[in-house]
Amino acid sequence: MPDSHLEGVDDGDDLSLDMPPIELNLSPEVCGVRLDKVLSTLVPQYSRSRLQQWIDAGHVSVDGEVARAKMTVYGDEKVIILPQPAPEDEAFKPEAMDLAIVHEDAEILVLNKPSGLVVHPAAGNWSGTLLNGLLHYLPSIAGVPRAGIVHRLDKDTSGLMVVAKTLIAHTDLVRQLQARTVKREYLAMVWGTPNASGRIDASIGRHARDRIKMAVSENLTAKPAVTHFERLATGMLEGRPVSLMLCKLETGRTHQIRVHMQSIGFALVGDGLYGKQHLVPVFPRQALHARRLGLIHPVSGEAAEWSAEAPQDFADLITRAGIKTY
Repeated sequence: MPDSHLEGVDDGDDLSLDMPPIELNLSPEVCGVRLDKVLSTLVPQYSRSRLQQWIDAGHVSVDGEVARAKMTVYGDEKVIILPQPAPEDEAFKPEAMDLAIVHEDAEILVLNKPSGLVVHPAAGNWSGTLLNGLLHYLPSIAGVPRAGIVHRLDKDTSGLMVVAKTLIAHTDLVRQLQARTVKREYLAMVWGTPNASGRIDASIGRHARDRIKMAVSENLTAKPAVTHFERLATGMLEGRPVSLMLCKLETGRTHQIRVHMQSIGFALVGDGLYGKQHLVPVFPRQALHARRLGLIHPVSGEAAEWSAEAPQDFADLITRAGIKTY
């Protein structure tokens, strides 16, 4: 591919909204080649998929006209690209939000996460996450890996999380999690009536057919996972038996309680991913709340513990099931 005239090309892939356009004067040697292929060669600092996105969104013009997807060039055109930030480029930006802080000191912050809040930016959720809120609340936390987030809760799971405010606290909390000394207790409502108590020791890995889901697995890539459960009370929803469970984690695998309880035949109420679809409308999210968190303070070395009552929607569900005490 011959040399072309480029103006305002950045060496990296970090963009700002005021980045100048990229101008290309094509040469005859590219005659008959698709535009996206030409651009991926002439502007290699951007991926072909990103260039295609810009074409599809109307941010690329050829001789003053908006470029068309899969168009072929003839080699004497002038192409102008207006670079746009990708969603992930905005992921680690501060955003104001209300944080339900249960405890805060110089080293750690404990908060009660509401259901519906994504913890960390990822595909489909590049903004509006807890991480964005933490960066706004405490700008200095940007110097701590993942803005101090050492463990996560699913988007629709409510409850307690600890966040490290310093690198020393982050390192110590990660070690505590690896050593399985952090105490995490959850309230969960499941369909059916499990045994009064039990221990589930079953490794969890990515589901073999559905990559969105996790599953109990004997695959070598699966990670050890242990959940202890206790039945606190029983009730009825929509004419079906339900049980309010206390689940304690030894490990913290993705979707662990949801997968483990489903694996023994007792899916969580409201769980659209692992439960029965015809029962999902009973509750708009998985009935899971992290109600107690215990750990060793990373600096003082003292044992600390916090608790958070079930949020209103979960409390209402418990009432609907006819459960009065637990």
